Amino acid sequence: MDITLAHTFLAVCDVGNFLKAADRLNVTQSTVSARIKGLEELLDQPLFLRSKAGAHLTPSGARFKPFAERFVQTWEQARQEIALPSTFTAMLLVGVEFTLWEHLLPRWLPWMRFHLPDTAVRTEVGASAELMRQLADGLLHVVVTTTPRHRSGVVIEPLMEEELVLVSTRSEASGPGETDFIDVDWGPEFRASLAAAFADRSPAVISVSYGPLALQQIVRNGGSAYLPRRLVGARLDDGTLYAVDGAPTFIRPTFIAHLEGVADGDLDIALSGLRDIAAREDDA
Repeated sequence: MDITLAHTFLAVCDVGNFLKAADRLNVTQSTVSARIKGLEELLDQPLFLRSKAGAHLTPSGARFKPFAERFVQTWEQARQEIALPSTFTAMLLVGVEFTLWEHLLPRWLPWMRFHLPDTAVRTEVGASAELMRQLADGLLHVVVTTTPRHRSGVVIEPLMEEELVLVSTRSEASGPGETDFIDVDWGPEFRASLAAAFADRSPAVISVSYGPLALQQIVRNGGSAYLPRRLVGARLDDGTLYAVDGAPTFIRPTFIAHLEGVADGDLDIALSGLRDIAAREDDA
């Protein structure tokens, strides 16, 4: 299949309209129509239902979409690896859950440059489920996540643990149930533990999925939140934040996931670097 057809199909999916897709791709609407018609003939299935309101995926189109996305991702990966400068011998593709990137990557990337100077590194920061799918599809070599999905052929091993502590800008705060408590989504296990520990709490007014955003919110406007100790340690030391007395702490494990049976010396070295950095973090 022509990569152009896949790009055109995904553009129509994104904007829901042939004309808008043409504008995005900088081609005419008739060109988009011809490409989609050619793709439908190739697959022998209608992919879109056209109407004055736009273009909507048929059941066949919806089933085809993830394959088109993987095709484009694989093409981009191949294009980048082939285009590697002659000074590099390989590329390592690493996915990191978005709540972890600023914790590990700034320490691990310099480690990689020192120990594997001939290996280029491409990092993908995103949601765990999508990163694990890309790993299973062979689009990533390793994923660092707090919520791995067990799949056949994927090896999952513990990397580190971090402590989530309840902190506040007020020394007398109690946390969950108060109107200025920020509910950070640290994953299903944390949500279950929080619900068990604070069964009578009222729903939080503000909920976020990114810990550093909660930290910015409470430092700027006041409030409390469960945050990693490594993220708030300096502020606890200088009195900017207070640890809430009597509040339970929770452990949030982090894992490495990689494909089983992949014999790659660079990958083994990269994984050893992640383990070394994680161990130093745990000892800190």
